[in-house]
Amino acid sequence: MAHKPPNEIVSAFTEEQASRLTGITVNQLRYWDKTRLFCPQFAAADRRAPFSRVYSFQDIAALRVLNVLTKQYSVSVQHIREVAKRLCSMDNGAWARTTLYVLKRKVNFVDPADGKQKEIVSGQYAIGIPLEKVVSDTKRDVQQMSERSSSMIGTVETHRHIVSNSPVIAGTRVPVKAIKSFADAGYTVEQIRSEYPTLTREDIEAAISYKSKNKAA
Repeated sequence: MAHKPPNEIVSAFTEEQASRLTGITVNQLRYWDKTRLFCPQFAAADRRAPFSRVYSFQDIAALRVLNVLTKQYSVSVQHIREVAKRLCSMDNGAWARTTLYVLKRKVNFVDPADGKQKEIVSGQYAIGIPLEKVVSDTKRDVQQMSERSSSMIGTVETHRHIVSNSPVIAGTRVPVKAIKSFADAGYTVEQIRSEYPTLTREDIEAAISYKSKNKAA
């Protein structure tokens, strides 16, 4: 599903981060990808490779909407597939002015730019989901997730609950070996930062120079 994230947001999210931000399990995300219900914007052909599924900001926002539609309003998977296509095809301006309406487990797109208004049908009110608020809430949660204490900057840590105890940048789930792989491929520190916007120069330099007790990560 090719689409561009909002211009002011430059971020990429791992499966684990996408799960935290959307409330959708990693297994469910992988199933949705496998069945082509929702594929991450940055996906490698070989899904068995590490970091083969990377989600954009707009992917995260769209997934949050889909999660609400499936869990809260019981919208069918078949219908969700069509909704996903529509969400991913919209540019940032469309996200800002579009509201989704759910009525009888069906989703209707109403765009004020077209002059269309949703009316009461069969005595029932449609439930509105303003996409602009979804984007705003997602930005807030991304910022909160990215906040780290100053003591973590430029530090590498291991934790048995994070990436199978592999070395990661402190306060994140970004593996040291991923940073090293970019450096080995000739990427500069700033180029690596463009791949991981939440990291600092100190984080990347620490990862590049990091060596485990036994051997280089």
